[in-house]
Amino acid sequence: MSDAVRHIPLEALHRELGAKFGPFAGYEMPIQYPAGLKAEHAATRERAGLFDVSHMGQVRIRAKDGSAAALARGLEAALPLDFDGWAPGLQKYSLLLNEAGGIEDDLMLVNLGDEVRMVVNAGNRDADFARLVAACPTLSIEWVDAALIALQGPAAESVLAALDPSAAAMTFMQARTLVLEGAACFTSRSGYTGEDGYEISLPLEAAERVTRRLLADPRVAPVGLGARDTLRLEAALPLHGNDISPTVTPVEAGLAFAIPKSRRTGGAKAGGFPGASTVLAQLADGPLRRLVALVSAEPIPVRAHAAILDAADVQVGEVTSGTVSPTLGRPVMLALVQAAALDGRPLRAAVRDKRPALEVVRPPFVPKRYKR
Repeated sequence: MSDAVRHIPLEALHRELGAKFGPFAGYEMPIQYPAGLKAEHAATRERAGLFDVSHMGQVRIRAKDGSAAALARGLEAALPLDFDGWAPGLQKYSLLLNEAGGIEDDLMLVNLGDEVRMVVNAGNRDADFARLVAACPTLSIEWVDAALIALQGPAAESVLAALDPSAAAMTFMQARTLVLEGAACFTSRSGYTGEDGYEISLPLEAAERVTRRLLADPRVAPVGLGARDTLRLEAALPLHGNDISPTVTPVEAGLAFAIPKSRRTGGAKAGGFPGASTVLAQLADGPLRRLVALVSAEPIPVRAHAAILDAADVQVGEVTSGTVSPTLGRPVMLALVQAAALDGRPLRAAVRDKRPALEVVRPPFVPKRYKR
Protein backbone atom coordinates (compact mmCIF):
# COMPACT_ATOMS: atom_id res chain seq x y z
CA MET A 1 0.00 0.00 0.00
CA SER A 2 1.32 3.42 -0.96
CA ASP A 3 2.01 6.01 1.76
CA ALA A 4 0.89 8.79 -0.59
CA VAL A 5 -2.04 10.87 0.64
CA ARG A 6 -5.25 9.93 -1.12
CA HIS A 7 -7.82 12.44 -2.32
CA ILE A 8 -11.61 12.17 -2.49
CA PRO A 9 -13.43 12.96 -5.76
CA LEU A 10 -15.19 16.08 -4.47
CA GLU A 11 -12.18 17.73 -2.82
CA ALA A 12 -12.39 20.83 -5.04
CA LEU A 13 -16.04 21.38 -4.09
CA HIS A 14 -15.25 21.16 -0.38
CA ARG A 15 -12.42 23.67 -0.78
CA GLU A 16 -14.84 25.96 -2.58
CA LEU A 17 -17.14 25.65 0.45
CA GLY A 18 -14.30 26.76 2.72
CA ALA A 19 -13.60 23.40 4.34
CA LYS A 20 -10.64 23.01 6.65
CA PHE A 21 -8.85 19.82 5.63
CA GLY A 22 -6.77 17.37 7.60
CA PRO A 23 -5.36 13.86 7.26
CA PHE A 24 -7.61 10.96 8.18
CA ALA A 25 -6.99 7.26 7.46
CA GLY A 26 -4.58 8.13 4.67
CA TYR A 27 -6.92 10.64 3.03
CA GLU A 28 -7.06 14.43 2.91
CA MET A 29 -10.54 15.00 4.37
CA PRO A 30 -12.80 17.98 5.20
CA ILE A 31 -12.75 18.27 9.01
CA GLN A 32 -15.00 21.30 9.39
CA TYR A 33 -16.45 24.25 7.50
CA PRO A 34 -16.54 27.99 8.35
CA ALA A 35 -19.68 27.61 10.51
CA GLY A 36 -17.68 25.44 12.93
CA LEU A 37 -18.15 22.06 14.57
CA LYS A 38 -20.93 23.02 17.01
CA ALA A 39 -23.03 24.64 14.29
CA GLU A 40 -22.53 21.64 11.98
CA HIS A 41 -23.47 19.28 14.81
CA ALA A 42 -26.63 21.27 15.58
CA ALA A 43 -27.57 21.51 11.90
CA THR A 44 -27.54 17.70 11.65
CA ARG A 45 -29.61 17.25 14.80
CA GLU A 46 -32.12 19.96 13.83
CA ARG A 47 -32.29 19.87 10.00
CA ALA A 48 -29.86 17.95 7.76
CA GLY A 49 -26.12 17.60 7.39
CA LEU A 50 -24.28 16.39 4.30
CA PHE A 51 -21.07 14.42 4.90
CA ASP A 52 -18.56 13.28 2.33
CA VAL A 53 -17.47 9.78 3.32
CA SER A 54 -15.83 8.81 0.04
CA HIS A 55 -12.79 7.61 1.97
CA MET A 56 -14.82 4.56 3.01
CA GLY A 57 -14.24 1.49 0.86
CA GLN A 58 -17.14 0.35 -1.33
CA VAL A 59 -16.95 -3.30 -2.40
CA ARG A 60 -18.95 -5.52 -4.74
CA ILE A 61 -18.91 -9.27 -3.99
CA ARG A 62 -20.20 -12.06 -6.24
CA ALA A 63 -19.65 -15.81 -6.50
CA LYS A 64 -17.27 -16.75 -9.28
CA ASP A 65 -19.89 -19.19 -10.58
CA GLY A 66 -22.55 -16.46 -10.39
CA SER A 67 -24.82 -18.30 -7.95
CA ALA A 68 -26.46 -16.85 -4.87
CA ALA A 69 -25.88 -20.13 -3.00
CA ALA A 70 -22.11 -20.00 -3.51
CA LEU A 71 -22.08 -16.33 -2.50
CA ALA A 72 -23.84 -17.18 0.77
CA ARG A 73 -21.54 -20.13 1.52
CA GLY A 74 -18.42 -18.07 0.88
CA LEU A 75 -19.40 -15.12 3.05
CA GLU A 76 -20.83 -17.25 5.86
CA ALA A 77 -17.39 -18.86 6.19
CA ALA A 78 -15.69 -15.48 6.46
CA LEU A 79 -18.23 -13.53 8.54
CA PRO A 80 -20.76 -14.36 11.29
CA LEU A 81 -23.65 -13.99 8.84
CA ASP A 82 -26.71 -16.06 7.98
CA PHE A 83 -28.23 -15.56 4.55
CA ASP A 84 -31.34 -17.57 5.48
CA GLY A 85 -34.12 -15.05 5.95
CA TRP A 86 -31.96 -12.17 4.75
CA ALA A 87 -34.16 -10.64 2.08
CA PRO A 88 -32.61 -8.86 -0.91
CA GLY A 89 -32.56 -5.12 -0.44
CA LEU A 90 -31.88 -5.26 3.30
CA GLN A 91 -28.69 -4.03 4.92
CA LYS A 92 -26.93 -5.75 7.83
CA TYR A 93 -24.18 -4.80 10.21
CA SER A 94 -21.45 -7.41 10.52
CA LEU A 95 -17.91 -7.91 11.75
CA LEU A 96 -14.67 -9.09 10.21
CA LEU A 97 -13.03 -11.08 13.01
CA ASN A 98 -9.58 -12.56 13.50
CA GLU A 99 -8.90 -16.04 14.86
CA ALA A 100 -8.80 -14.67 18.44
CA GLY A 101 -12.27 -13.15 18.02
CA GLY A 102 -10.93 -9.58 17.75
CA ILE A 103 -12.67 -7.10 15.47
CA GLU A 104 -10.54 -6.37 12.41
CA ASP A 105 -13.33 -4.13 11.10
CA ASP A 106 -17.03 -3.51 11.30
CA LEU A 107 -18.95 -3.58 8.04
CA MET A 108 -22.24 -2.69 6.41
CA LEU A 109 -23.54 -5.18 3.84
CA VAL A 110 -26.55 -5.22 1.52
CA ASN A 111 -27.87 -8.48 0.08
CA LEU A 112 -28.82 -8.10 -3.58
CA GLY A 113 -29.45 -11.78 -4.28
CA ASP A 114 -26.53 -12.78 -6.47
CA GLU A 115 -24.40 -9.86 -5.23
CA VAL A 116 -23.49 -8.22 -1.92
CA ARG A 117 -22.51 -4.57 -1.60
CA MET A 118 -20.23 -3.84 1.33
CA VAL A 119 -18.83 -0.68 2.94
CA VAL A 120 -15.62 -0.94 4.98
CA ASN A 121 -13.80 1.60 7.12
CA ALA A 122 -11.24 3.80 5.42
CA GLY A 123 -8.28 2.93 7.63
CA ASN A 124 -8.81 -0.80 7.04
CA ARG A 125 -9.93 -0.85 3.43
CA ASP A 126 -6.81 -2.43 1.90
CA ALA A 127 -6.32 -4.92 4.75
CA ASP A 128 -10.02 -5.85 4.65
CA PHE A 129 -9.87 -6.46 0.92
CA ALA A 130 -6.81 -8.69 1.24
CA ARG A 131 -8.35 -10.59 4.15
CA LEU A 132 -11.59 -11.22 2.27
CA VAL A 133 -9.81 -12.32 -0.90
CA ALA A 134 -7.75 -14.83 1.12
CA ALA A 135 -10.78 -16.09 3.08
CA CYS A 136 -13.17 -16.32 0.12
CA PRO A 137 -11.43 -18.10 -2.79
CA THR A 138 -14.76 -18.89 -4.48
CA LEU A 139 -15.84 -15.25 -4.56
CA SER A 140 -15.10 -12.35 -6.88
CA ILE A 141 -14.35 -9.21 -4.84
CA GLU A 142 -13.86 -5.80 -6.47
CA TRP A 143 -13.85 -2.15 -5.53
CA VAL A 144 -16.72 0.12 -6.55
CA ASP A 145 -15.21 3.33 -7.92
CA ALA A 146 -17.75 5.89 -6.76
CA ALA A 147 -18.14 8.79 -4.36
CA LEU A 148 -20.06 8.25 -1.13
CA ILE A 149 -22.02 10.87 0.78
CA ALA A 150 -24.29 10.71 3.83
CA LEU A 151 -27.36 12.90 4.24
CA GLN A 152 -28.35 12.83 7.92
CA GLY A 153 -30.96 14.57 10.03
CA PRO A 154 -34.71 15.00 10.52
CA ALA A 155 -35.10 16.81 7.18
CA ALA A 156 -33.10 14.21 5.23
CA GLU A 157 -36.17 12.34 3.97
CA SER A 158 -37.95 15.38 2.55
CA VAL A 159 -34.73 16.73 1.03
CA LEU A 160 -33.92 13.49 -0.78
CA ALA A 161 -37.53 12.74 -1.72
CA ALA A 162 -37.60 16.04 -3.62
CA LEU A 163 -35.11 14.41 -6.01
CA ASP A 164 -36.64 10.92 -6.00
CA PRO A 165 -39.97 10.46 -4.19
CA SER A 166 -39.30 6.74 -3.62
CA ALA A 167 -36.71 7.70 -0.98
CA ALA A 168 -39.59 8.38 1.42
CA ALA A 169 -40.81 4.78 1.25
CA MET A 170 -37.51 3.38 2.50
CA THR A 171 -37.10 2.43 6.16
CA PHE A 172 -34.02 1.95 8.33
CA MET A 173 -31.52 -0.52 6.81
CA GLN A 174 -33.32 -0.80 3.50
CA ALA A 175 -31.40 -0.16 0.28
CA ARG A 176 -32.39 0.58 -3.29
CA THR A 177 -31.21 2.44 -6.36
CA LEU A 178 -32.55 5.99 -6.51
CA VAL A 179 -32.47 8.24 -9.57
CA LEU A 180 -30.93 11.54 -8.50
CA GLU A 181 -30.40 14.26 -11.10
CA GLY A 182 -30.68 11.58 -13.77
CA ALA A 183 -28.05 9.31 -12.19
CA ALA A 184 -28.61 5.83 -10.73
CA CYS A 185 -27.38 6.06 -7.13
CA PHE A 186 -27.25 3.01 -4.84
CA THR A 187 -28.68 4.24 -1.53
CA SER A 188 -29.23 2.81 1.95
CA ARG A 189 -31.30 4.34 4.72
CA SER A 190 -28.62 4.33 7.39
CA GLY A 191 -25.76 6.41 8.72
CA TYR A 192 -23.39 7.10 11.56
CA THR A 193 -25.01 9.94 13.50
CA GLY A 194 -27.99 8.37 15.27
CA GLU A 195 -30.27 10.47 13.08
CA ASP A 196 -32.52 9.31 10.26
CA GLY A 197 -30.79 9.59 6.93
CA TYR A 198 -29.20 7.99 3.91
CA GLU A 199 -25.83 6.91 2.58
CA ILE A 200 -25.65 7.51 -1.17
CA SER A 201 -23.13 6.01 -3.60
CA LEU A 202 -22.66 8.49 -6.44
CA PRO A 203 -21.30 7.64 -9.91
CA LEU A 204 -18.21 9.78 -10.36
CA GLU A 205 -19.60 11.63 -13.38
CA ALA A 206 -22.68 12.69 -11.37
CA ALA A 207 -21.14 13.18 -7.92
CA GLU A 208 -20.67 16.95 -8.04
CA ARG A 209 -24.00 17.57 -9.74
CA VAL A 210 -25.99 15.60 -7.15
CA THR A 211 -24.04 17.00 -4.19
CA ARG A 212 -24.52 20.60 -5.33
CA ARG A 213 -28.25 19.98 -5.79
CA LEU A 214 -28.57 18.63 -2.25
CA LEU A 215 -26.55 21.52 -0.80
CA ALA A 216 -28.77 24.00 -2.65
CA ASP A 217 -31.60 23.06 -0.27
CA PRO A 218 -31.49 25.66 2.55
CA ARG A 219 -32.06 22.91 5.13
CA VAL A 220 -28.80 21.16 4.24
CA ALA A 221 -25.42 22.15 5.70
CA PRO A 222 -22.03 20.69 4.75
CA VAL A 223 -20.60 18.83 7.76
CA GLY A 224 -17.06 17.58 8.33
CA LEU A 225 -15.52 14.67 10.14
CA GLY A 226 -15.19 16.66 13.38
CA ALA A 227 -18.95 16.86 13.90
CA ARG A 228 -19.41 13.35 12.54
CA ASP A 229 -17.35 12.15 15.49
CA THR A 230 -19.32 14.06 18.13
CA LEU A 231 -22.61 12.95 16.55
CA ARG A 232 -21.66 9.27 16.47
CA LEU A 233 -20.38 9.41 20.06
CA GLU A 234 -23.65 10.93 21.31
CA ALA A 235 -25.34 7.96 19.61
CA ALA A 236 -22.80 5.62 21.32
CA LEU A 237 -21.74 4.19 17.96
CA PRO A 238 -18.27 2.61 18.21
CA LEU A 239 -15.33 3.82 16.14
CA HIS A 240 -12.91 1.21 14.88
CA GLY A 241 -9.41 1.95 16.11
CA ASN A 242 -10.78 3.59 19.26
CA ASP A 243 -13.66 1.68 20.83
CA ILE A 244 -13.26 -1.54 18.85
CA SER A 245 -10.08 -3.05 17.48
CA PRO A 246 -8.37 -6.36 16.69
CA THR A 247 -7.95 -6.89 20.46
CA VAL A 248 -11.62 -6.28 21.34
CA THR A 249 -14.28 -8.95 20.77
CA PRO A 250 -17.93 -8.39 19.80
CA VAL A 251 -19.10 -9.54 23.24
CA GLU A 252 -16.74 -7.13 25.02
CA ALA A 253 -17.90 -4.32 22.72
CA GLY A 254 -21.61 -4.92 23.23
CA LEU A 255 -21.97 -5.93 19.58
CA ALA A 256 -23.19 -9.48 20.15
CA PHE A 257 -26.38 -8.57 18.26
CA ALA A 258 -24.26 -8.96 15.11
CA ILE A 259 -23.87 -12.68 15.83
CA PRO A 260 -27.12 -14.35 14.65
CA LYS A 261 -28.69 -16.99 16.87
CA SER A 262 -28.10 -19.54 14.14
CA ARG A 263 -24.31 -18.99 14.41
CA ARG A 264 -24.28 -19.39 18.20
CA THR A 265 -23.97 -22.58 20.22
CA GLY A 266 -26.93 -24.80 19.44
CA GLY A 267 -27.84 -22.90 16.27
CA ALA A 268 -28.34 -24.47 12.86
CA LYS A 269 -25.07 -22.97 11.61
CA ALA A 270 -23.19 -22.73 14.91
CA GLY A 271 -19.61 -21.50 14.71
CA GLY A 272 -17.72 -21.81 11.46
CA PHE A 273 -16.49 -18.20 11.35
CA PRO A 274 -13.08 -16.81 12.39
CA GLY A 275 -12.77 -16.44 16.17
CA ALA A 276 -15.94 -18.45 16.82
CA SER A 277 -14.53 -20.41 19.76
CA THR A 278 -13.64 -17.24 21.68
CA VAL A 279 -16.86 -15.42 20.81
CA LEU A 280 -19.10 -18.36 21.70
CA ALA A 281 -17.27 -18.92 24.99
CA GLN A 282 -17.73 -15.27 25.95
CA LEU A 283 -21.41 -15.42 25.02
CA ALA A 284 -21.76 -18.36 27.41
CA ASP A 285 -19.57 -17.17 30.27
CA GLY A 286 -19.50 -13.39 29.91
CA PRO A 287 -16.45 -11.22 29.10
CA LEU A 288 -13.86 -10.01 31.59
CA ARG A 289 -14.27 -6.43 30.37
CA ARG A 290 -17.01 -4.46 28.71
CA LEU A 291 -17.39 -1.34 26.62
CA VAL A 292 -19.68 0.94 28.62
CA ALA A 293 -21.20 4.41 28.33
CA LEU A 294 -20.22 6.93 31.01
CA VAL A 295 -21.21 10.50 31.81
CA SER A 296 -19.88 13.08 34.24
CA ALA A 297 -21.67 15.97 35.89
CA GLU A 298 -18.39 17.80 36.33
CA PRO A 299 -17.31 20.24 33.57
CA ILE A 300 -14.00 18.54 32.92
CA PRO A 301 -13.51 17.09 29.42
CA VAL A 302 -12.50 13.43 29.54
CA ARG A 303 -10.73 12.28 26.39
CA ALA A 304 -9.61 8.97 24.95
CA HIS A 305 -6.88 7.13 26.90
CA ALA A 306 -7.85 8.64 30.26
CA ALA A 307 -7.64 5.99 33.00
CA ILE A 308 -10.80 4.82 34.77
CA LEU A 309 -10.19 4.38 38.51
CA ASP A 310 -12.13 2.64 41.26
CA ALA A 311 -12.66 3.98 44.79
CA ALA A 312 -9.21 2.75 45.81
CA ASP A 313 -7.60 4.68 42.93
CA VAL A 314 -6.79 1.42 41.12
CA GLN A 315 -7.08 1.55 37.34
CA VAL A 316 -9.95 -0.64 36.14
CA GLY A 317 -10.36 0.64 32.61
CA GLU A 318 -9.59 3.21 29.96
CA VAL A 319 -11.63 5.74 28.02
CA THR A 320 -11.76 4.85 24.32
CA SER A 321 -13.74 7.89 23.09
CA GLY A 322 -14.69 11.03 24.97
CA THR A 323 -16.03 14.50 24.30
CA VAL A 324 -18.20 17.22 25.79
CA SER A 325 -21.57 16.52 24.19
CA PRO A 326 -22.71 19.54 22.15
CA THR A 327 -26.32 18.46 22.69
CA LEU A 328 -26.16 17.69 26.42
CA GLY A 329 -23.42 20.11 27.46
CA ARG A 330 -21.61 17.57 29.64
CA PRO A 331 -18.81 15.03 29.22
CA VAL A 332 -19.79 11.72 27.63
CA MET A 333 -17.51 8.80 26.90
CA LEU A 334 -17.16 5.17 25.95
CA ALA A 335 -14.68 3.11 27.96
CA LEU A 336 -13.44 -0.45 28.29
CA VAL A 337 -13.85 -1.35 31.95
CA GLN A 338 -13.25 -4.55 33.91
CA ALA A 339 -16.59 -6.33 34.33
CA ALA A 340 -15.87 -6.89 38.03
CA ALA A 341 -15.70 -3.12 38.56
CA LEU A 342 -19.16 -2.56 37.10
CA ASP A 343 -20.99 -3.46 40.31
CA GLY A 344 -22.25 -0.01 41.24
CA ARG A 345 -19.20 1.15 43.15
CA PRO A 346 -17.91 4.67 42.36
CA LEU A 347 -15.75 5.22 39.29
CA ARG A 348 -13.63 8.23 38.46
CA ALA A 349 -11.52 9.40 35.55
CA ALA A 350 -7.91 10.48 35.84
CA VAL A 351 -7.58 13.84 34.06
CA ARG A 352 -4.21 15.30 35.04
CA ASP A 353 -4.59 16.10 38.77
CA LYS A 354 -8.41 15.95 38.73
CA ARG A 355 -10.66 12.95 39.41
CA PRO A 356 -14.16 13.70 38.02
CA ALA A 357 -16.84 11.25 39.14
CA LEU A 358 -18.40 9.05 36.46
CA GLU A 359 -21.80 7.43 36.12
CA VAL A 360 -22.45 4.34 34.01
CA VAL A 361 -25.53 4.93 31.84
CA ARG A 362 -27.46 2.96 29.28
CA PRO A 363 -26.48 4.02 25.76
CA PRO A 364 -27.11 6.01 23.66
CA PHE A 365 -26.48 9.40 25.26
CA VAL A 366 -28.87 11.06 22.78
CA PRO A 367 -31.86 9.04 21.51
CA LYS A 368 -31.55 7.57 18.02
CA ARG A 369 -34.19 8.65 15.53
CA TYR A 370 -34.09 6.04 12.79
CA LYS A 371 -37.21 5.52 10.68
CA ARG A 372 -38.22 1.93 11.51
